[in-house]
Amino acid sequence: MGRHFRSIHSRLFLLFLCCMTGILILISAVYYFRTISIIHTKVNDIAEKNISQTAGLFNSLLQGYNSLSKSLNSNYELTRLLQETHVKETVAIENERTITNIIGAAYYSRNEITGIHILTDSGKVYSYERQFAGVIDNNYAQTSWYNELNASSGNMVWLGIMPGSPINTMQQKEKVFVFGRKLYDLNTHKQLGIMVIEANPSAIMDALSNVTISPGSRVYLIDQNNNIIASTGKKGMEAPDFARIPKPGTEDGILVDDSSSQLVVAANTPMAGWTIYGFTPKHDIQAEVNQTTQYLVIVLIVLIIVSTVLATLVSRNIASPLKLLIREMKKVEMGNFSGSVNVDSFDEINSLVSSFNRMVHRMDELIETIKVTTVSEKNAQLQALQSQVNPHFLYNTLDMIYWMLDEKGNERLSRVILSLSQMFRYSSNWEEASRTTLRQELEQIRHYLTIIGNRLEDRLVPKIDVEAQWMDVTLPKMTIQPIIENAVKYGLEPLDRQGVLLVTAEQVMDDLHIIVQDNGTGMNEDRLVQVRSLLEGGNRTSPKGDDGGPTLRRGIGLSNVHERIRMMFGSPYGIYLDSQEGEGTTVTIRLPIRHQGGMKDEHFSRGR
Repeated sequence: MGRHFRSIHSRLFLLFLCCMTGILILISAVYYFRTISIIHTKVNDIAEKNISQTAGLFNSLLQGYNSLSKSLNSNYELTRLLQETHVKETVAIENERTITNIIGAAYYSRNEITGIHILTDSGKVYSYERQFAGVIDNNYAQTSWYNELNASSGNMVWLGIMPGSPINTMQQKEKVFVFGRKLYDLNTHKQLGIMVIEANPSAIMDALSNVTISPGSRVYLIDQNNNIIASTGKKGMEAPDFARIPKPGTEDGILVDDSSSQLVVAANTPMAGWTIYGFTPKHDIQAEVNQTTQYLVIVLIVLIIVSTVLATLVSRNIASPLKLLIREMKKVEMGNFSGSVNVDSFDEINSLVSSFNRMVHRMDELIETIKVTTVSEKNAQLQALQSQVNPHFLYNTLDMIYWMLDEKGNERLSRVILSLSQMFRYSSNWEEASRTTLRQELEQIRHYLTIIGNRLEDRLVPKIDVEAQWMDVTLPKMTIQPIIENAVKYGLEPLDRQGVLLVTAEQVMDDLHIIVQDNGTGMNEDRLVQVRSLLEGGNRTSPKGDDGGPTLRRGIGLSNVHERIRMMFGSPYGIYLDSQEGEGTTVTIRLPIRHQGGMKDEHFSRGR
């Protein structure tokens, strides 16, 4: 089971499935919380809009009632008739009929009005109502509503919704909305009595129902003393403690609070000084969220199933050609190089399979080549052992010539032969990856200059000025000699004056620059470009220079040294050339160095 889990098919399947599932869950979570935020914001906006509209309806409704009461109070005919108390009986009856007609006109001005009563200070009662007119409660003067109206200063008094008419004892089954005010003679400001108006409370209840946003919503209309005037809650339902619930800050302000277990909205009605409260349980609002959640879960499950199917197809499509490739690789491991893999998959897998087929074919060819070259290699080893005899013969012959010349007193020629023998020994010993030190390299340069000095006599003045601290720097064998040979042959020999050859060394940052400088013929700009091109790997079959000079041979010698330095130390190092025609040539050899006491160069630590 564990081995099967480590297969590429299983890993790709799980990786693809986990990535897709993770992305789906992340997107779903973001969508879910964003949806909840939008729903709550939308519900709050709707609740705020509804409570604002309801408060506006209340103000408009109460403003109409207030206008109705003011129209009766400002009716000159009504106030005049109410003041006529001492008249004949026939006139009194006519006056009562006129008063009743005026009240009736006001009654029919609004459909929701169910009764209008005028209670004069003289004890008379004038009423106009829907039914049972004239059945008056004679003890109305002792009631609380009458005392409240009587104590007012003429402003509208909103008595609220009562279970029945406060005046007509025969109308106690239907609720009425009661309000009233004192009546005054506007000319003399004399109090004439009290006006009580009864209205159908359905308009108020309809306005309250506009606040509800769910079946569980409850709406309350309370007065300034937190007494409930009207509500849409069911009977027996406990009312909230309005003393602990915050109210809107201003007269026309609106409050929205969703910090508790229910959404609370409130608005003031400036006309009456009442407050409308709406309470909606959070679980009612959550119903829409639950529907969204169920839909989201169903979509998520479907997408996960689709992702599983896609993960299976993708992992199988990638793993199948790889399994075929693995089987062929096992055959190659057993020594069978004749097979090949043929698949049609992704470009990367097709490229891998093609490379494998080429590799197997190449391995088969190499095995055959190795079989053929094994015998040749043994023969070459025998020839190499045989060739080692020849240098020893030449060393001994040169030594013999040196001693013969020394016996005859030919010191000049003997020094040339000795130097030649030393150089031949040095150049033919290629052990330790052809590494040497600057000390050994300069020693061979002195032997070479001995030979050249005998040929040029006094025409060459060599100077070697290198500090002792650089003598242990490592460099490839035969690095400086080819450069000096080029300088002598192509720069100093053609001179008709004495030539100077200067070899110095200086430190530049962490590198050592060995400088070989001559005052020879130099090179023109075209030849210098050709030589530099050869150093950088350019065309080595380029023609000679403009003056017929041997540019090609000079460039090949320098290029050989340049490539060996780069192979040993890397691309930043090598040979850099500068020349002026008629003034001479300067060749700079750039090498890495290691200071006394532990400066850098990893090449030295590996080469020693």
